[in-house]
Amino acid sequence: MYAVTVRNLKKNPYLALRQARQEPVLILKDNQPDAILLHLNKSITNTEKSLLPALAAVLYREGTLSLGGAAKLSGLAMIDFIQHLDSLGIEIVTADETVEHETKDVSVWLKS
Repeated sequence: MYAVTVRNLKKNPYLALRQARQEPVLILKDNQPDAILLHLNKSITNTEKSLLPALAAVLYREGTLSLGGAAKLSGLAMIDFIQHLDSLGIEIVTADETVEHETKDVSVWLKS
């Protein structure tokens, strides 16, 4: 799936329109999926297959679906879905309040 930032869409909307003839175009705002551009001459079946990875990525990013659940929804193999997330700038592993503590535990374990 082709992705374009709002800024680049403003600079060259025709490129996004040309890409939309092939598959839906994901529009990113602040490097996050924000909207989808669809070409009206595409069949619903083809559009649905192209939209599922985008929908799954948003649901994963929001924490609604697990990585496995989102990959399944997308219809992609796990590695392909992870690459799709990477292309959108969506992190697979996010830091939380336990990361610092766990890092210290691993450092101690590696020293022994």
